[in-house]
Amino acid sequence: MSAISEFIEAEVKSNPVVLFMKGTPDFPQCGFSSQVVQILDYLGVDYKGHNVLADDDLRQGIKDYTQWPTVPQLYVKGEFVGGCDIVREMFQSGELQSHLEEKGIVQGGAAVA
Repeated sequence: MSAISEFIEAEVKSNPVVLFMKGTPDFPQCGFSSQVVQILDYLGVDYKGHNVLADDDLRQGIKDYTQWPTVPQLYVKGEFVGGCDIVREMFQSGELQSHLEEKGIVQGGAAVA
């Protein structure tokens, strides 16, 4: 396993919610990353963001790690949830909120402090 894969694995296993994105949660640098940030912020989810634009190894490494070609990528409790389209569809259907509740991230639609 490469050093970048080990870093990614450590991050997704040690943080309940992780978003690998273009830009930062405070300053997303693409529309897709911005949409996922808006959804997580709307739900009040506490998450750790990683800017793949700041590190070429991370930008390629996250794609290799999941065999998923695009960023952003959302992880909940070590599991890859999906990219922007999947997260948006799950949010609109209520599936994302249910998933976050099942994982103990939110309760009744509100983030757990």
